[in-house]
Amino acid sequence: MGPAAMNASFAPPAPATLILDFDSTFTTVEALDILAELLSAADPARAADVAQIKALTDQAMSGEISFSDALQRRVQILKPTRDDIAALVEVLKTKISASIERNRAVFNDHAGKIRIISGGFHDFIDPVVADFGIDPAYVLANRLTWNADGVAIGLDLTNPLSQDGGKITAVRALNLDGDVVMVGDGWTDFEVYKGGAAERFYAFTENVTRPKVVAATEGGDATRIAASFDEVLHAEGYQGRYSFPRSKLKVLLLENIHPEAVRHFREEGYDVSTMKGALDEDDLIEAIQGVHILGIRSKTNVTSRVLEHADKLMAVGAFCIGTNQIDLKACSQRGIAVFNAPYSNTRSVVEMVMGLTVVLTRNIPDKSIGMHQGKWDKSATGAHEVRGKTLGIIGYGAIGSQLSILAEAFGMRVIYYDIAEKLSLGNAKRYRSLDALLAEADVVSLHVDGRRENTNIFGAAQFARMKDGALFINLSRGHVVDIEALAKAIDSKKIAGCAVDVFPEEPRTNDDPFESALMGRRNTVLTPHIGGSTEEAQEAIAEFASERLLNFLNRGDTTFSVNMPHVQLSEVEGRHRFLHLHQNVPGVLAAINKVLAEYNLNILAQHLKTNEQLGYVIVDVDQGYPKEALDALRTVPGTLKFRSLL
Repeated sequence: MGPAAMNASFAPPAPATLILDFDSTFTTVEALDILAELLSAADPARAADVAQIKALTDQAMSGEISFSDALQRRVQILKPTRDDIAALVEVLKTKISASIERNRAVFNDHAGKIRIISGGFHDFIDPVVADFGIDPAYVLANRLTWNADGVAIGLDLTNPLSQDGGKITAVRALNLDGDVVMVGDGWTDFEVYKGGAAERFYAFTENVTRPKVVAATEGGDATRIAASFDEVLHAEGYQGRYSFPRSKLKVLLLENIHPEAVRHFREEGYDVSTMKGALDEDDLIEAIQGVHILGIRSKTNVTSRVLEHADKLMAVGAFCIGTNQIDLKACSQRGIAVFNAPYSNTRSVVEMVMGLTVVLTRNIPDKSIGMHQGKWDKSATGAHEVRGKTLGIIGYGAIGSQLSILAEAFGMRVIYYDIAEKLSLGNAKRYRSLDALLAEADVVSLHVDGRRENTNIFGAAQFARMKDGALFINLSRGHVVDIEALAKAIDSKKIAGCAVDVFPEEPRTNDDPFESALMGRRNTVLTPHIGGSTEEAQEAIAEFASERLLNFLNRGDTTFSVNMPHVQLSEVEGRHRFLHLHQNVPGVLAAINKVLAEYNLNILAQHLKTNEQLGYVIVDVDQGYPKEALDALRTVPGTLKFRSLL
């Protein structure tokens, strides 16, 4: 490309004319089926009409009966009034296909290039598509005929769309310049391509899959299956439309992540798969092939070896507090963003700690076991109130600090130890020495992070320094406590009781066995890593983590990422966005701006944030761009990941 060409404004070739089917393509439903349901709801005696109408619709869409016959019979069964049609319009406006809705701006930007065709009726189609800037002149549809009482009694049979093969005739009659692309779910839509009226056909499967149509589409050079309108726009190269289609981005969620996360991703148009259990390294390597977003909890380890095989991975979401199960350094080296949910289960964990504190202080575990064995031991010996006791919190982060507030509400005195300077809440007092805290605390509760350096930070020496008869609670990480040392402290009665929710080795699934040196010990509560396992916490985690991941996917926002430079970004509206993640080396920004200048792309906004390893450049431009510009940005030295958004 010579200098003159580089400095000229990019003028992309005119895109093909897209002709979209209305029922089950532009909308998620078949309009006449919805009309039948509305009429049946108003008059239950017409319930049989609903089943009859749906059967005729399915038969016509799959090509089992003639379209003309099915259409006329449906109108004669329904006999709607103008008020019925008006009510139908209001319902249809709420049934727009998700990928059509999120690409609303495309219709206005390309007026006349995207048209509607349907065997349905102008009477309800025109007012629905008008909200997308589509003029009735760009709608091909039938028209109802009405009697003097305002009841639809038939249709205009002179309209080619009222007859079999009518879509072919109607499209040909347009005499459009350039390529014509037909997009639809039904057999009559495929016939437009098969009959030579369109150069390409997309079988639209976002709402319904018609096996006969899909089978006819597969394997053709000019026919494709499109799970969303994004895919059509991407494949047809609409101006600047080079964002990878959401329906082609694969999300894999492991370890029974809450259904709310699944719902959020699917509503945004992503391809989501789920698994109940954790995966070991080899199984994860196999499962992660072609996956763009991985969601895990605490039991799945994302190692460097796994990441070497993650050919498409863009981000990892830890649907939990910690990220020690993820090799953050390896993720950063590959430009993979990592997010977690550091606060969402705080209340659940804190409530469990307080509950366990009361249970252990009252010696309830042993009393309960005795009752199950038929032993009635009504005695106050060894049972105490928590009021007035001293709670020692090790780790004063989100959970530790909230625990201190709840403990004080129970009347406890709170002391804490943390290696970092923290703001004390309430009357909590910071101790600069762990040994000093252990010497005073009646109850010790661990709330430290899972970094490797914390392995066995609490062992025989620490238990020895605790008060005789003190209680010990760990709901943080399993590897931070020497379990054998804790068992010995329980057996020697140095520790009066303990509650442990996390273990150095935990079963991968609920079907795997559990073993621990603490099993069978007195006044000991063992729970299966359920500190944050409340429905409220899991839903909050699903909301928070999925929102972080979706913000990253949809607009490049890295807020709350644990390994990327933090950039908070607005929605992409009326502009194109380039996201360039690179090694933090000199000259990258200059190289990026050189490419933008070569292709005469006007910058509306630009951001650069860096950390020790990574640089993150976000550029918004105000015009379409050629694919060559994207190729040039991908080859800038130091590039780790690059993508474009609209």
